[in-house]
Amino acid sequence: MSLFKARDWWSTVLGEKEEFDQGCLCLADVDNTGNGQGDGAQAEDLLLEVHLRDPILQVEVGKFVSGTEMLHLAVLHSRKLCVYSVSGSLGNVEHGTQYQIKLMYEHNLQRTACNMTYGSFGGVKGRDLICIQSMDGMLMVFEQESYAFGRFLPGSLLPGPLAYSSRTDSFITVSSCRQVESYKYQVLAFATDADKRQETEQQKLGSGKRLVVDWTLNIGEQALDICIVSFNQSASSVFVLGERNFFCLKDNGQIRFMKKLDCSPSCFLPYCSVSEGTINTLIGNHNNMLHVYQDVTLKWATQLPHIPVAVRVGCLHDLKGVIVTLSDDGHLQCSYLGTDPSLFQAPKVESRELNYDELDVELKELQKIIKDVNKSQGVWPMTEREDDLKVSAVVSPNFDSVSQSTDVEVGADLVPSVTVKVTLQNRVTLQKIRLSVYVQPPLVLTCDQFTFEFMAPEMTRTVGFSVYLKGSYLPSELEGNAVVSYSRPTGIPRVSQCKFRLPLKLICLPGQPSKTASHKLTIDTNKSPVSLLSLFPGFANQSEDDQVNVMGFRFLGGSRVTLLASKTSQRYRIQSEQFEDLWLITNELIIRLQEYFEKQGIKDFACSFSGSMPLQEYFELIDHHFERIYFDLVSYLMLLKLGLKEVNKIPSFFSNHVSVLHTCTEKLRINGEKLEELLSERAVQFRAIQRRLLTRFKDKTPAPLQHLDTLLDGTYKQVISLADAVEENQDNLFQSFTRLKSATHLVILLIGLWQKLSADQIAILEAAFLPLQQDTQELGWEETVDAAISHLLKTCLSKSSKEQALNLSSQLSIPKDTSRLKKHITLLCDRLAKGGRLCLSTDAAAPQTMVMPGGCATIPESDLEERSVEQDSTELFTNHKHLIVETPIAEVSPLQGVSE
Repeated sequence: MSLFKARDWWSTVLGEKEEFDQGCLCLADVDNTGNGQGDGAQAEDLLLEVHLRDPILQVEVGKFVSGTEMLHLAVLHSRKLCVYSVSGSLGNVEHGTQYQIKLMYEHNLQRTACNMTYGSFGGVKGRDLICIQSMDGMLMVFEQESYAFGRFLPGSLLPGPLAYSSRTDSFITVSSCRQVESYKYQVLAFATDADKRQETEQQKLGSGKRLVVDWTLNIGEQALDICIVSFNQSASSVFVLGERNFFCLKDNGQIRFMKKLDCSPSCFLPYCSVSEGTINTLIGNHNNMLHVYQDVTLKWATQLPHIPVAVRVGCLHDLKGVIVTLSDDGHLQCSYLGTDPSLFQAPKVESRELNYDELDVELKELQKIIKDVNKSQGVWPMTEREDDLKVSAVVSPNFDSVSQSTDVEVGADLVPSVTVKVTLQNRVTLQKIRLSVYVQPPLVLTCDQFTFEFMAPEMTRTVGFSVYLKGSYLPSELEGNAVVSYSRPTGIPRVSQCKFRLPLKLICLPGQPSKTASHKLTIDTNKSPVSLLSLFPGFANQSEDDQVNVMGFRFLGGSRVTLLASKTSQRYRIQSEQFEDLWLITNELIIRLQEYFEKQGIKDFACSFSGSMPLQEYFELIDHHFERIYFDLVSYLMLLKLGLKEVNKIPSFFSNHVSVLHTCTEKLRINGEKLEELLSERAVQFRAIQRRLLTRFKDKTPAPLQHLDTLLDGTYKQVISLADAVEENQDNLFQSFTRLKSATHLVILLIGLWQKLSADQIAILEAAFLPLQQDTQELGWEETVDAAISHLLKTCLSKSSKEQALNLSSQLSIPKDTSRLKKHITLLCDRLAKGGRLCLSTDAAAPQTMVMPGGCATIPESDLEERSVEQDSTELFTNHKHLIVETPIAEVSPLQGVSE
């Protein structure tokens, strides 16, 4: 959101096709001039360039030569450590001072080096010792020109970042076990020598001590860098930059604070703050941003022209606080903050008059060309076959031995996961193959994208991933979809897909049947009842033979569903406390019944529904989705975030909006619009304050800030609170929409069974009732479904030409209420019950003569006539909490089965 970019004070590009890392940047007075600037050198001057032949892992500057306290340059190669002196001499030509580098000493390493650190190990005065960590976890200590000792870190697998704390005289690193470890220098010095670590007999005789860690802290992630900052002589902090967080630890290993990062970091640099007791930290990330934190609070954000891998702060040419950054491709930049905003204004577009006659002629010519091409060649070349790529998916019959679920919101102790394998078999050469896998939330995948650049003919590729339930609510479907996009060598793009069905046990466990329920459904069949033990073998209790016609299901989210099979009739009853929870079990029952009778060779099996349509329960869910109250809305949240208890403590320029928030109990989507509008206002205000501050900072005679900094801080807190509120509002809306989708699937299923609709007609219903995969502020489910159903009522379900002549609004907007939508859904069911048929053919709009059952009222032809028959339609689809079929079920306990 920041307006500011890092101002380029001086920059250059180093090397040609070389790679740089965090150890390749060091900022110090390497020539010992005392001012850190070079004798009269200009910033654009290259003072010294030397080719060392070996790759350089790290450079440091310190007191590395005995007999002097002057600074020297230490260069770490993979198998060698070299220490150089850098000095300058006045030249006799216009080029000025000339710099030379001289090798003081070098150490040949027996092991491949990884990184190094230096300091006054053991409390020595006036000199720095060097510690090198090898790739196999050995610490090698060099006392300037001589080798001191080497020690293996216990349990070392991969080397991590290494730092030295002078206050505690300890080495701190992060092991491959993802824990921060601290080792005392004295313990390292007196431990058994690394060359003798295998001599167990000598250890038994007490010739050395075992290397013991001083303290450890598990951070749960790999570390990128470690830095140690001292407040004073009595306290220091250990900063660890992880892959997702950065940590501040006390020198005894206790966490002082930690911060979760929004973006993947690339480098960091802690330094002392102007506020006593706080630390400022520069953190670069892979989004070309540099963030400035004061402890855990983000104080500034600026944009860089590259991704930094190393960052330092120094004083160059009397300019304090210069930020020096280095990218992995050698872009070195010295910059400062806050005075180079990007205020882009789009240029005006020159308007010209259009000749519509010429445009019409050109359009007709292009349409004729397209039509001729389609007639002669078709959309796709006829020489290519459609079986270029075959996609198949196999779901494992068993759960993963180790669940892959992470960060789940379900209250269960262990959320299971199941493995799905997708196989690609191609006949011809394919390029740019991209496999995308989709499941219905809150089901999530461990990996949903796979890419292959090239597949040779007759090649097979198999990828695997795991699926598990993350949220505390139920998905609307258990069906997944694997979509593969690819290109033939001719460049024509194509798409293939494959569907797979996830097991019910992934989201459901066996449960105790319930004797009472608020919502019930009864499904009729034309075959004898099947034992529930054979239909749901994984959910049955084999010990209870007398209850084989009753089965309980407990979803991981907590809700329960009971399934009953009649002992004497051909019916099955599903019951639950929540209407939408009936969908998954009802759908699973019908699918398993069809598969069971197909295996028996029976082809005329059919299900039907003869009860009353549960429209009232469905309408309650629609109202819940549309009018759900976000109680006390964001006002309480904002006051809680800001730490305020009374509205009158908020500045006057915020009071109007807060009063609006206090009285706001609108619908979720309307809530979202108001929150986003308020968030937009706060963002505009934030940028306006930044511009004011920019003007003050650029003024040569700056005026007082007049509390602009306080205003900026308050606005920033408001923006963060509103953003959290928008996110929470969107999450509530999505959960409500998922429950509505489950109920919609159930209503479509019941309508299909009720009217014995074909697959094509059910597809039309699904397209009308489920046009969206997700609700948005711009387009919602209510207005979209209302427009689709109105179109059906106007075309294929119309009764007269008068209805066909009705003009539907072409603009979709949030309706005031759901009464119109519910009236149209009722009218749709009414016309289907009276003989209407769903069709998308061109002749479907012709008026149909419907065969009305005896005693049925006519279908209204206008709004006035609709009002007159609303009572009749309401009576036709009454509110039945316990849905009743034509032949009533006897009054018996549900746990004793369903009988006539």
